[in-house]
Amino acid sequence: MTLSALCEQCQHCTGCGLSQTRNKLVFGVGPENAEVLFIGEGPGQQEDLQGEPFVGAAGHLLDDMLLIVDLGRDNCYIANIVKCRPPGNRDPLETEQEACFPWLQQQIEILQPKIIVCLGRISAQKLIKPDFRITREHGQWFSYNGIPIMAMYHPSALLRDPSKRPESFRDLKILQQKVSELCTHTP
Repeated sequence: MTLSALCEQCQHCTGCGLSQTRNKLVFGVGPENAEVLFIGEGPGQQEDLQGEPFVGAAGHLLDDMLLIVDLGRDNCYIANIVKCRPPGNRDPLETEQEACFPWLQQQIEILQPKIIVCLGRISAQKLIKPDFRITREHGQWFSYNGIPIMAMYHPSALLRDPSKRPESFRDLKILQQKVSELCTHTP
């Protein structure tokens, strides 16, 4: 299966109530041979309108963050835990996450990334451990089915609280080191 074939299947998903209010499915973006996978929580308003993850203000900050470590949207894959926008940009409910998680698992299986980065608490709690504490455990390496995984502050959190940016810069440098160790397109 390819990502485009999986995306086509996902377009018809009605596994939870979020499918009833979406404008566009936000499946993910990036090359199928991406070695680094970034996973956020769910689409916001701009993402829902455009059908692409991280295109609003948080997306622009994520682009800047990727440039710091010599990555870009052309050599990493960006997805979310849920593929449809939660109303009012609220956190996705556990039932919504459970309904959508098989899509993400299939994306991971197809991509076979060498590194996974959770953007924010929601994805870290889903992929690393349920009691993950972003304020204490960001920038630390864990394992997801044998794949090195770490969490960083979500770019929207950095927009709300710029005082977290130095910590995020350190996390980016930790990521850059792991990319240089494991990936073929090293920074």
